[in-house]
Amino acid sequence: MQGWLRKTAIWQAVLVIAILAWGLSEGLRAIALPAAQQRLQPNLNGEAFLAGRTAGAINHIMAHNLPIDPWARAAGGLFRWGLFRSGGPQVRVGCDGWLFLTEELRPWPDAEAIMAERVDALARIRDRLAARNIALLVAVVPDKARVHGDRLCGAPLSAQSAARYDRLMAALSAKDLAPVPLLPPLQALAARQDAYWRTDTHWNQDGAAVAAQAIAARAQGVGIDRPGGFATTRDAALTPGPGDLLRLMGLDILPDGLRPRIDRQHLARTREPEASGGLLDDAGAPQVTLIGSSYSVNANFHGALQEALGAKVTNLARAGGGFSGAASDYFAGATFRESPPRLIIWEIPERVIGQPITPEERAFFAR
Repeated sequence: MQGWLRKTAIWQAVLVIAILAWGLSEGLRAIALPAAQQRLQPNLNGEAFLAGRTAGAINHIMAHNLPIDPWARAAGGLFRWGLFRSGGPQVRVGCDGWLFLTEELRPWPDAEAIMAERVDALARIRDRLAARNIALLVAVVPDKARVHGDRLCGAPLSAQSAARYDRLMAALSAKDLAPVPLLPPLQALAARQDAYWRTDTHWNQDGAAVAAQAIAARAQGVGIDRPGGFATTRDAALTPGPGDLLRLMGLDILPDGLRPRIDRQHLARTREPEASGGLLDDAGAPQVTLIGSSYSVNANFHGALQEALGAKVTNLARAGGGFSGAASDYFAGATFRESPPRLIIWEIPERVIGQPITPEERAFFAR
């Protein structure tokens, strides 16, 4: 009996040592990552150590950069999906493999007042731009849950979310901002084929192209040079689509058999006209600037917009920029100051319009 207890104690000690060694190895691998080093290096000094910033940096690295993290997230996501067909707190599961961002479906406190504040800010910016002979074109991207609402299949849509798009368009029109109505062409496309990805928040390449054509049609009255010559082609091979909702579920690193099947695409690429020593060489800076969110940096929207306009567009949109992140950076930067365009296209996701205003955004409104 004593021999068995001794062997058990030895194996327990070996197991503990192995776990500690594995944990140390994971920690060292995390610290060695470039992103971790970028955070850690400024805090490797005596002052930072005494102030607790060194420990804080290491804690952040251990919380966000452990190599095992993606697999731990995948295990949790697989458990939720496999047993309950749940997407977790950020993703709502529809039918036929369709996923939706919970942000689109939920209500936000004081959303009406927040929407009004943002619309007022847009009107003030429009007036300041008009004083400099710069046109502003506002394009509201409808929620995926609105365009493909038939794929929600019972997922609850709040009353606020249901009314949000119409109220926003009415508020913009009341301020003479004349927003581009993207919902009708996207709904018409969705009646024939998918306009948004099943497993991603954003419009797909066909939806982006339809939106670009609607924006270009509204911009016809703006006096910009339109040399044309842009051409879009698609790769022959099918490749995986973006799938950001799978990432939010923790399932992005798993194969399709263990998760909703990821979208596939023939990747679209828009070629700009080659310089020929003539008009294009003397054109100077682009006369159109695009600011907005991740919708403007996905699905070849930028290329489709240039082709539809027949003009080069400077794309300063920013993924994760929400309502005004890209605009705030652009209007404060040298590009706007030194090379102002004739037309600014401001793309705004519908879902962000009633979300809380950050201190940085309010400071931007007050400029």
